[in-house]
Amino acid sequence: MNSASNSFLDVDVVVVGGGPAGATAAYELAKAGVRVCLIDREGRTKPCGGAVPPQLLKDFDVPRHVLEKEVDCARMVSPTERSVDMPIETGFVGMVDRAFFDNWLRDRAEQAGAIRVAGTYLAMETLGEVDGHDRVSVTYKAGKKSELPRQGPVPVQTVRAKYVIGADGAKSKVGLQHVPGADKLKSVFAYHEIIETPAEWEGQSIASRCDVIYDGALSPDFYSWVFPHGETLSVGTGTAKQGFSLRQSITDLRVRTGLDAAKTLRTEGAPIPMKPLKRWDDGKHVLLCGDAAGCVAPASGEGIFYAMACGRMSAETMMEVLQSNDPALLRNARKRFLKAHGKVFWALGIMQYFWYHSDKRRERFVTMCDDKDVQRLTWDSYLNKRLTRKEPMAHIKIFFKDMAHLFGIGPARG
Repeated sequence: MNSASNSFLDVDVVVVGGGPAGATAAYELAKAGVRVCLIDREGRTKPCGGAVPPQLLKDFDVPRHVLEKEVDCARMVSPTERSVDMPIETGFVGMVDRAFFDNWLRDRAEQAGAIRVAGTYLAMETLGEVDGHDRVSVTYKAGKKSELPRQGPVPVQTVRAKYVIGADGAKSKVGLQHVPGADKLKSVFAYHEIIETPAEWEGQSIASRCDVIYDGALSPDFYSWVFPHGETLSVGTGTAKQGFSLRQSITDLRVRTGLDAAKTLRTEGAPIPMKPLKRWDDGKHVLLCGDAAGCVAPASGEGIFYAMACGRMSAETMMEVLQSNDPALLRNARKRFLKAHGKVFWALGIMQYFWYHSDKRRERFVTMCDDKDVQRLTWDSYLNKRLTRKEPMAHIKIFFKDMAHLFGIGPARG
């Protein structure tokens, strides 16, 4: 591993956090010849269903063998346990194990030239002008999170840089310390359990299907899931409601799906942002990225693709800032992202607001998913990461179907 051997290191950019956003930003910067240090505490895996569209493989040069599984169907389950299958006829949904995938991305950044260190971010201080550039110092506790002592002194190291990218998650310490409004990030809390796939599932269609469960008893304002990862399953849920027991919800879900006897391999929980922050930078040295900036799609909670897209755009913006020595350009990262994905986030936000409001509406939402027009346009938009512009009359028809289901005047489906 290429790591910092001294207590002092001088680079152009420090990236704090090595998830999909931070690792992608570090990779793009290193590939362009920028001196970049990637600090990640390692040893911790974010709770995530792990779904990625084929477009991610194309856009970010990710080889197909990195996937744990390829899914060809999603099953939507209503509060009354009515199920609707949505087959994927024009592609697949890839499934990744975040423990492996995130480390693969960090390895790639290191191979491109990023200096990779295991450590936990502590603070950033302004140093003033050095060699014509304002500099900051970033201090971190050296070592993997799992290896650091709980009490007593820990080794602290320093990196000096021109700029910092904070990609350290929804409760970003970089953001809370330096970006106004970062404390206003809206999020749900997600929890999942990674369990062994039952042997009897081998060769069955259920092993290649994502189950999405809309039930207020399991999540009062979001959804629950059972996603296949080959030899393992991710069984999870999320909510913004304080006091709701996510662990009990997953216990109940595992009983309901016959997975209560399956061996639990690990459990993970973390906040998942639901709306991009209004500001991603401090106008001087800091730019937020990925979850830290709120780049997770509403309604679906999809974050990997958007984190990597944000990471690339943050790197592109940072290269412009380095060339111009104008930190005011840091604001362009948010503008870039919203220009590319803002309409999708807006549409999904409206969907979540209307359809997740109650079990009555969730029931109608699942019924709506049985419509072939809805399925076709949904998969085209998801697989290709855009709101499809084809077939404008189909969009109009779906709009009126949405309204009919929302107000309970749609045709009854048995």
